[in-house]
Amino acid sequence: MAFEWEDVAIKRDNGDVVTGKAPVIISASRSTDIPAFFTKWLMNRIEKGYCVWYNPFNKSKPYYVSFKNAKVFVFWTKNPKPLMPFLKELDNRGIHYYFQFTLNDYELEGFEPSLPKLEQRVETFKNLSNLIGKDKVIWRFDPLILSNQLTVMDLLKKIYYLGNKIKGYTGKLVFSLVDVMAYKKVQNNLIRDSAYFSRSNIFKAEFTNEDTNELASGLQKIHQSWKDGGWAIQLATCGEKIDLSKYGILHNKCVDDDLLREQFNSDNELMYFLDFGKLPIKAYELFSSDNIKKKTLKDKGQRIECGCIVSKDIGMYNTCRHNCVYCYANTSLKIVEKNFSKHNLDSESIID
Repeated sequence: MAFEWEDVAIKRDNGDVVTGKAPVIISASRSTDIPAFFTKWLMNRIEKGYCVWYNPFNKSKPYYVSFKNAKVFVFWTKNPKPLMPFLKELDNRGIHYYFQFTLNDYELEGFEPSLPKLEQRVETFKNLSNLIGKDKVIWRFDPLILSNQLTVMDLLKKIYYLGNKIKGYTGKLVFSLVDVMAYKKVQNNLIRDSAYFSRSNIFKAEFTNEDTNELASGLQKIHQSWKDGGWAIQLATCGEKIDLSKYGILHNKCVDDDLLREQFNSDNELMYFLDFGKLPIKAYELFSSDNIKKKTLKDKGQRIECGCIVSKDIGMYNTCRHNCVYCYANTSLKIVEKNFSKHNLDSESIID
């Protein structure tokens, strides 16, 4: 049975009253980079108290998301800089947050053509870590991609180089292996937008078992060198079936109840939610919960390999302007630009 958030009444900007959902954990977002492109829209919607989301497979029906119960925002981004000046406002509202910060090094390959320069992104990573604490900034090298010119050893060198730049500014490195064959959009984007791939060699982007074990063995050695140098960083995979625990690599939970417990344990209502899957109705429930059954919060809407707990994503496909050639969330740059032209700060959703 799918997890259901609390039903609430929402008064829309036009005065209409509708029924919506009030999630406790907001994902912002797996579908687009909200911190990079939609920060002001987000802060405007938080002020208004709600937003609208559309299912990409049923765009005719709006899903109303209330921020009434929102305790945590999980931000997924490659450029959090536009959001950083507004974090104090989130603090003042009692909203917790942490960042899944994708920091890749594909400058030579041109896989991420519209991102700021790598050195600028490294500096932003450090600044964010200094601002909110290293354990709330997760480093993602995601995805890892192979090509005729890009070997496992090349990727290991990139990870080692970047890691040495941000040593001590995070406590976790999360990575995934590019999944080309499962996504037609990824295949089309790689072939159309990258000089590295044609239809005949597209499969080379993916990892064989031999490649994966070579990668994991190399990461284990890199990890040991960092550990010997005093950097206690954890390695984890995102959404991967393969068990790499013999290399000291865990399966990650990107929307992570363990992290929430560690970082925000003074929020008794959030701790109650993590135990029982709902917020306490009355204050006394926080201290008299012995007879309430604890609830597993694994997000059944994600892939079976995903370890995330439940959250509500508020992003939309075909709206991210980073133009990464491996993207599964964009169909084409033309559609992205068309959608972006519809965006305005007063929209209930990211695009009208």
